[in-house]
Amino acid sequence: MQLFINVALVIITIYTFGFGISLWKEKQKISAAAVFFLTLVIIVLPFFSIF
Repeated sequence: MQLFINVALVIITIYTFGFGISLWKEKQKISAAAVFFLTLVIIVLPFFSIF
């Protein structure tokens, strides 16, 4: 189950990062920065999990 969760997090992270890149290319810099921050949170948050 842990493997499934990690694979899902990696896929979500890659998709979110790609969405941020597409926003950056469309000259929506503030929105892209917010999405990149969300990507960073997705990467870091599992390390603070209690379980």
